[in-house]
Amino acid sequence: MSATTLGLSSAEVDERRRDGRANELPPRTGKTVGQIVRQNVFTRINAILFVLFVMVMTTGSLVNGAFGLLIVVNSGIGIVQELRAKRTLESLVIVGEERPRVWRDGELAEVAQEDLVLDDVVRVGAGNQIVVDGVVVASDYLSVDESNLTGESDAVRKAPGDPIMSGSFVVSGSGDYEVTKVGADSYAAKLAAEASRFSLAHSELQAGINKILTYITWVLIPVGLLTIYSQTRGGVHDYRSVVLEITGALVPMVPEGLVLITSTAFALGVIRLGKRQCLVQELPAIEGLARVDVVCADKTGTLTENTLVFSELEVIGDGRVAHEGAAGGSDAGARCAQVLAQLVATDPDPNATAQAIAERFPAEGEKWEVVERAPFSSATKWSGATFARPEAGQTGRVTYVMGAPDVLGGDHPAATRAEEVGATGRRVLMLGRAQREVGEEGAPGVVTPLALIIFEQKIRPDARDTLEFFAEQDVEVKVISGDNAASVGAVTERLGVEQGTPVDARRIEPADFARTIEDNRVFGRVRPDQKQEMVKALQANGHTVAMTGDGVNDVLALKDADIGVAMGAGSAATRAVAKIVLLDNRFATLPHVVAEGRRVIGNIERVANLFLTKTIYSAFLAILVILAAVPFPFMPIHVTITGWFTIGIPAFILALPPNHNRARPNFVRRVLRFAVPAGVVVGASSFLAYMVASGWDVPAVHVQESTAALVALIIPSSWVLFCIARPLSPWKLALVVLPLVGYGVIFTWDVTQQIFMLDSSNAAMMWTATLIGVGGALVVEALWWIIRARSAQPTPLWKPEPFFEEAA
Repeated sequence: MSATTLGLSSAEVDERRRDGRANELPPRTGKTVGQIVRQNVFTRINAILFVLFVMVMTTGSLVNGAFGLLIVVNSGIGIVQELRAKRTLESLVIVGEERPRVWRDGELAEVAQEDLVLDDVVRVGAGNQIVVDGVVVASDYLSVDESNLTGESDAVRKAPGDPIMSGSFVVSGSGDYEVTKVGADSYAAKLAAEASRFSLAHSELQAGINKILTYITWVLIPVGLLTIYSQTRGGVHDYRSVVLEITGALVPMVPEGLVLITSTAFALGVIRLGKRQCLVQELPAIEGLARVDVVCADKTGTLTENTLVFSELEVIGDGRVAHEGAAGGSDAGARCAQVLAQLVATDPDPNATAQAIAERFPAEGEKWEVVERAPFSSATKWSGATFARPEAGQTGRVTYVMGAPDVLGGDHPAATRAEEVGATGRRVLMLGRAQREVGEEGAPGVVTPLALIIFEQKIRPDARDTLEFFAEQDVEVKVISGDNAASVGAVTERLGVEQGTPVDARRIEPADFARTIEDNRVFGRVRPDQKQEMVKALQANGHTVAMTGDGVNDVLALKDADIGVAMGAGSAATRAVAKIVLLDNRFATLPHVVAEGRRVIGNIERVANLFLTKTIYSAFLAILVILAAVPFPFMPIHVTITGWFTIGIPAFILALPPNHNRARPNFVRRVLRFAVPAGVVVGASSFLAYMVASGWDVPAVHVQESTAALVALIIPSSWVLFCIARPLSPWKLALVVLPLVGYGVIFTWDVTQQIFMLDSSNAAMMWTATLIGVGGALVVEALWWIIRARSAQPTPLWKPEPFFEEAA
């Protein structure tokens, strides 16, 4: 290694930091505190409510301006939850992000990304992400995947002097590069400026909410303008009355809590999953995994532990087995042990397999001179080295390779023996002597098998339960591995996967590729590009696909899957492209992510039904008032109490508990199918009570008539809540009943009647309004049953379930 690669001294690093040449990173979660505050305060809904609030304040009626508290509540809750989510994400990102190894004072040191400075020399190996731009100064067969940046799928071999860009990752080999750009100047930072790291990729739920808000806007603007015109055209009302009636009509049309509760549900999902050491890098991934119907799981690191345990070395030819790497098993065994020790010693950045061999066969004595080396590649399935050895023959060179027996062994009986061992669930590699040097065209050529290296694979203790969970949820699991198909099949059989015959991916005909992937569950000898094509084939067949993995060979498939899930102990490259990172490396965390997604999707659908119903009944009531040319029945305080106690507070609570309903498409259609007719029924019920109570001639002072209309509005709207909350449980029943008890107090106590501008003294009016309201509730109930019957989604009336039940 040249002196250049020894990097900077501590003094030089301090000097560069003082000069502003450090790697300053943008906020890890894509939002600053200021942005979170602005995005929660300066919203379209808050702006509408603020204008209406100012209008009411000009009348001097403080009680009618109570809805202004919604601005504070909406903003406050949103800010608090997003800040909590931000802290959770930042703490997890620090754990899961790449920590580069840097030459400082002539020694390698692991540092945080923001501790890098210009001219630092960074050491990288297989699986490492390139975090800043630079120029290669030393290369030991360094190959880099730049597909994220250039779209080129083939790895690019890097030589000293070649540029290397942030955002790419090392496929094989190792090397050093000198940092040439830091902070905002690096290529990855420029990309991040265009799209936040925690970007909101396509979300059906959020797209649906936006569509609902668009529909509401279409209703609110024309109805609002007509209401203003209707209430001012007569010229008989004073300014105060006109303003209060207009705001009384417009305030309930605003879905003040819908966006808040949606964002809060996502934020709480991030916090809950964060407690399980699950890093959500894109918020829609929470709901996305709940929609998945196929999970493609890599075997190693997902179903099995990421570490291998050496079992035995089986020498080819004499049938003897040298256990524990004992050199005394035979001369051939001792020779194979020596070759293995020298072979793995050539790798400056050994993977888990090489580390297991090195622990059993440590290199002793003088290291052999290496002429050329070929790092392991998932595409070729082998690694090797050409050594200069005097006893090797006339050329003075010999080449040894190590890799997949069915790749190196060809038709040799040793390959058949390896297949037999692999069928027991153990992992097998072949050591052989190659005909060609590793750098030659067509290497390794004909390979003479020398020994089989056998490893035990430890199955994750939680793998079986997780696979059973997915089976119960009708989510198909496909196991995709680069290992021998028989070995993969043996592992999955031990886990109880209904697999059929394991498929060797090398033998899949291109014309039958999509059908083969669809019809089978276990695949072996899968190349990285084939994993990617498998994901695409499943997506083309209409599946929503999740991919789990931990190695560099999984990156392409993780990137293209609908939901990419990486293990925290996996390579930095997989963590960088995944939407979800399981920092505790527990496959069993996935069911909790599914449950969290279902909680968000199912509960937001409930909430959307409530808010859209409120908007529809408010708009329909306003239209009826306009057509009848009568004063609007409600003051702002009236719609505030119904909006809070029948819609707002219950909706917020309903967004929190577990929801085990499976995610289904057409979210907006289902919401509109119930909310629109239910809103029409509630609005018609209130208007009918208003007109009947007034004898179809509304007087100038109509407090009693307004009280009757409010009763006829509360009863069916409470029944909407009663339907939406099903299946009922004790706490849900309390959620429906307690507001009704509160309304009973408000409507009968003189003090509250005076505060809320009500008059229930006319018993005949109240009973008439109650009967009309009950009639409206019966129609809502009929609507609920008809819609549920047509959608083939029966909902039980009663199903006790705890509020704080654990997800999954």
